[in-house]
Amino acid sequence: MDSELKEEIPVHEEFILCGGAETQVLKCGPWTDLFHDQSVKRPKLLIFIIPGNPGFSAFYVPFAKALYSLTNRRFPVWTISHAGHALAPKDKKILTTSEDSNAQEIKDIYGLNGQIEHKLAFLRTHVPKDMKLVLIGHSIGSYFTLQMLKRIPELPVIRAFLLFPTIERMSESPNGRIATPLLCWFRYVLYVTGYLLLKPCPETIKSLLIRRGLQVMNLENEFSPLNILEPFCLANAAYLGGQEMMEVVKRDDETIKEHLCKLTFYYGTIDPWCPKEYYEDIKKDFPEGDIRLCEKNIPHAFIIHFNQEMADMIADSLKDDLSKIGNPSWHYHSLRTMRCPSTQILKPPDERFGSDLLPTYWWKNQISRD
Repeated sequence: MDSELKEEIPVHEEFILCGGAETQVLKCGPWTDLFHDQSVKRPKLLIFIIPGNPGFSAFYVPFAKALYSLTNRRFPVWTISHAGHALAPKDKKILTTSEDSNAQEIKDIYGLNGQIEHKLAFLRTHVPKDMKLVLIGHSIGSYFTLQMLKRIPELPVIRAFLLFPTIERMSESPNGRIATPLLCWFRYVLYVTGYLLLKPCPETIKSLLIRRGLQVMNLENEFSPLNILEPFCLANAAYLGGQEMMEVVKRDDETIKEHLCKLTFYYGTIDPWCPKEYYEDIKKDFPEGDIRLCEKNIPHAFIIHFNQEMADMIADSLKDDLSKIGNPSWHYHSLRTMRCPSTQILKPPDERFGSDLLPTYWWKNQISRD
């Protein structure tokens, strides 16, 4: 892609209060407020990127730009940070909405379950309920994506891409065997060390170190990810990582089966977080699914040097779906087939979730807006 073309693509940065936590949202495209935009030009679909851990959305900007360009700039591509992984600069205003102000705070928002509820809270308060969604989950973001589909099957998701998906046996993976003792047993040592080393460090020094690191890795980033060296954010990333090791164990085959027709799994051949064995197992259990094995030796952290390749794969996979957006007959058909065929009888949302959980609140809130 031409470098001049990349520079022309607008990316808007916002810091919002979501579920009680500061959250960075990077919006690729000219649309910054889909919720209150009632114009005929409002896009009918949002491509929503959920990052891995640490959830620094700034690293996904080149990927989002490439995907935005490859989809002919017709649809917004938004990336959300994880709760507690981004802090707004002192001169940056934190935006709030009346819906979020009235919503109950999310319990343990920095943990595994809280991060899932955090993403659902964002969709509820910032995305119109009738807007189609393409979800792109990377690493633990793939686990979040599956759980979002499980908790709110009514989400208007037409496709979900799970890239290098850490959705099972994380502590048993090659990297997991190393990370588990560090994140679960020595977590507080990491906290104290990070605080003592980084807290006294001036912002100018942190910025210099980050810029130097990006240069060494040959990376360009228009949004300086200062949160990489922020003790609060690093502690939350480690806390989330510890819960991943303990709780992401068994693959959720029931949810995968229910939504298989809209899922695309993309595994790596050199991925120490989800080895090739995991691909072979899921491919054997779901032979009819769109489950792919990378043939280009792309690493787990594809956002460092392989943004274009991943954007090409996703854009190519979405061609048929996106070409039908705006077609009235497709809209009618999509309402009937948004969920995969299943003989399972689902209980109403208010029976499947307790009244204190966000999904029930989200569902009731959508009904009240009709």
